[in-house]
Amino acid sequence: MEQRIKGTTGLMALIGSPVGHSGSPAMYNFSFRYHNLDYAYMAFDIKEDQVPAALDAIRLFKMRGANVTMPCKNEVAKHMDELSPAARIIGAVNTIVNEDGKLVGHITDGIGFVRNLKEHGVDVKGKKMVVLGAGGAATAIQVQCALDGAESISIFNPKDPFFARAESTAEKLSKETPDCKVSVFDLEDEAKLKEEVANADILVNATLAGMKPHEELTLIKDKSMFRPDLVVADVVYNPAETRMVKEAKEAGCKLAIGGKGMLLWQGAAAYKLYTGLEMPTAEYQKFQEENENK
Repeated sequence: MEQRIKGTTGLMALIGSPVGHSGSPAMYNFSFRYHNLDYAYMAFDIKEDQVPAALDAIRLFKMRGANVTMPCKNEVAKHMDELSPAARIIGAVNTIVNEDGKLVGHITDGIGFVRNLKEHGVDVKGKKMVVLGAGGAATAIQVQCALDGAESISIFNPKDPFFARAESTAEKLSKETPDCKVSVFDLEDEAKLKEEVANADILVNATLAGMKPHEELTLIKDKSMFRPDLVVADVVYNPAETRMVKEAKEAGCKLAIGGKGMLLWQGAAAYKLYTGLEMPTAEYQKFQEENENK
């Protein structure tokens, strides 16, 4: 699957800062080769104040689109010609699609989370959820799950600056998705957390707790909260299994998964928006495994 750059080759990109560590160029360029598409994908270090110029460049160079990472997600959303429902509610964009000069902003983090659960046989529709956290990933998950028909979402976060964001998200969703009951609680209220998890179908850690180098951290101090019919999902993908995921498995939860799949499927969702095709995820995972030790 050789890839050659030609005079006709279209450009796609990742914008944000820093981007040197990103695996996106490898994933997208592999997928373009697999589907024999005449595109090349690069990463550009773009600061927040450079966003307007970067968006002008997307139009000028007739790029099909771009992925957006921190710190540019919120700033990009302000300059889009159109936003998807989730991107509009959240006020953030991680995927820009250039439709003949009209830039349409999407957010695929929540889509990736929902798809990852579906790949493991779990549909969020009609489910009661507890989501720990109120940062960017947490908000994307909360909004997408509400849009996709979750029955209720209980958000737990410390009384820090993000608590107000959680309350704002709940208020927006009460108008946008009135059939989904969204509540916000203090994470320090362990009795309430235990009560809500006992009534939930799905428990999600959408914080950095458990990420390297703090693998010993977990927000679920009482392992008795884990039960056989509970689905446990973590957005952390390094390590592949956090302490929470390991303890949920040990307790016999019917499903306990880390965040690697969410990362893969949010990229696949963006790829489909750009190309209309399904990203060859299985083939790319195999390619990664074959080359990770080279």
